[in-house]
Amino acid sequence: MKRTIFLILACCLGLNIARAQEPVPYIPVEKMPDLVAILPAPPDTSSIAFTNDILRYMWGKTMRKDARRAALARRDAVWDYDTLATIFSEPFGMEISKEKTPEIHKLLLDGAETICQTRFIPKNHYRRIRPFVYFDEELMDPEEDVLIRHEGSYPSGHTMRAWSAALILTCINPEAATALFSRAWLYGESRVIVGAHWQSDVDASRSAASIGFAFLQTCPAYQAQLEKARKEFRRLSKQ
Repeated sequence: MKRTIFLILACCLGLNIARAQEPVPYIPVEKMPDLVAILPAPPDTSSIAFTNDILRYMWGKTMRKDARRAALARRDAVWDYDTLATIFSEPFGMEISKEKTPEIHKLLLDGAETICQTRFIPKNHYRRIRPFVYFDEELMDPEEDVLIRHEGSYPSGHTMRAWSAALILTCINPEAATALFSRAWLYGESRVIVGAHWQSDVDASRSAASIGFAFLQTCPAYQAQLEKARKEFRRLSKQ
C-alpha cells in the first residue's frame, strides 16, 4: 500500500516538474492586444497582394532545389522551443539552454510564448487555407503536413516565434541585433519555402510579434526576468 502511494506521489511530482518546464506566459492571452482588431484581413484571392503570394510560393518551390537552403527550411520547421533556442544561440553569440544560461533561456521561452499565444485568435477567425493545400500539393515535410493542414495559415506562428526571439535577445545583447534579425528573417522565409505559409502570413507575423513585444514591456515580471538575463549575459561574457 505504501509503495503504491509512493508511486502515485512520484508520478504526480513528475507531472508537476514536466509542467514547470513548459513556457509560462507573463500575460494571459485575453489581456494581450487583439490581433484581429489590429491586423488587416488576409489578402482577397482577387487582389494584387494575393498575386504576390502566389509568385512567392512559386519562388519558394525553386528554393527547395538549393540543398543548403532546403535543409535550413526543414530545420526551421521544427516546432519546439529547444530547437528555437539552439538556432538563435549562434547569432546571439552564446549557447541558450536551461543548463548553461537558465535566466536567458527562461526569458526567451516565457517571453516568446506570451507573444505567440496571440496567434490563435486570428488563425481561428480567418481559417485561411495554407498554400500547399490551396494548390493541392505536398508540403515539403510530410510529417508537418499532418500537424498543420487543418490549422489556419494567418498569421505564421513559426515566424512570430522567430521574430519574438530576435526582439527579446536583442534586449540582452544589442551588438547581436543584425545577426539575430537576419536569422529571424530567414526563418520567416523558410515558411514560404516549405509551402506552409503565404508571404502575407509571414509579413503580418512580424508586425504581430512586434505588437506583442511592445505590450510585454509593460509587465513587471518580464522586466525583472530581463534584468536577470542581462546580468547572466554580462557575467558569462567576462569568462
